[in-house]
Amino acid sequence: MKSRNLKRAVLAAALAGLATASIAADLAPLPEPKFNAAQAELGKYFFFDERMSGDAALSCATCHDPKKGWSDGLPLSKAYPASEYFRNSPTVINSGFKKRFLWDGRLDGADMGTLVRDMITESHTMNMDSRLMQERVKQIPEYVELWQKFRKDDPNGMRIYGVIGEFVKSIVSKNAPIDKFLKGDQGALSSTQRYGYELFKGKANCVSCHNGPLGSDGNLHRTGVPENPAVTAEPLRHSTMLRHYSSSGMPNYMNTHADVGAYAITKDPKDKGKFATPSLRDLKYTAPYMHNGMFATLDEVVEFYSKGGGAGSELKPLDLSDSEKRALVAFLLEAMSGDPVVVEKPKLPAYKVRAFGKN
Repeated sequence: MKSRNLKRAVLAAALAGLATASIAADLAPLPEPKFNAAQAELGKYFFFDERMSGDAALSCATCHDPKKGWSDGLPLSKAYPASEYFRNSPTVINSGFKKRFLWDGRLDGADMGTLVRDMITESHTMNMDSRLMQERVKQIPEYVELWQKFRKDDPNGMRIYGVIGEFVKSIVSKNAPIDKFLKGDQGALSSTQRYGYELFKGKANCVSCHNGPLGSDGNLHRTGVPENPAVTAEPLRHSTMLRHYSSSGMPNYMNTHADVGAYAITKDPKDKGKFATPSLRDLKYTAPYMHNGMFATLDEVVEFYSKGGGAGSELKPLDLSDSEKRALVAFLLEAMSGDPVVVEKPKLPAYKVRAFGKN
């Protein structure tokens, strides 16, 4: 009798757990951002300043342009002069809420400063030396003055990355209809968008991976997105990919002609072809889509998922009807996108020679 009761209790607990999980797997309103305002003020200048790159020709905004959804609008990013990149440049909108950074998920979302450091110092992105960057900043009196609003020392290379990170944390979606709806405004979504939302949570099951405030579980998944042929057809992109594999310590990288995703970082064969789940926020502004920009429109993305993804995908076919696809696209494109998040490039102050003994 006791054994039977125990089994019933275990089953009840399991069912309760499943119910809780199903309730938890949903979208959520975007929280208020948390950042240091004084640092973000200076970080905005640094973000747009081309002097933060090795050749003083690139800024963070080159690949994360506010007028292009804080990306660059290209299938594959350009990279530092004399090289080309092999992945799409993701938007930095709402990056302060991310669980992981970069398409292969190799950086912790809680460490924005390290993300900025990697993007500025990597030879294929901005190719800057931290020591040179710090000396350039010290030659601009306005930057030193802004720095001393929150620190009384000279600008320091490693701390500059965190300052840029504080500005990035301030770049947040505004007035998305889904947030109003989730907070109780039933009129915030049209009937088509509400239908799309029900499909999102139900038949399409997008919510299993796209949940929470960002519409992302922050985990790594394999969907079988087809390879972008430009990565191997264009030598500069291919060599950049192989350099990334080499510096990551990936075995047998010279014989690899595909983007292996997280495998290059973990070396676990189960992670081949896995990429971080992107946010679904502000999709209206961030095309083309996927880690290699292979889909120009959201219609293509939904069609791809409806078919169950590509080779080796974890997905199952959804067999959505044309009307269901249209409703899902309407929800994703319009309900999940708010007002454009635009920040104008500030007027950048000029270099001035520092007084002798203060360099």
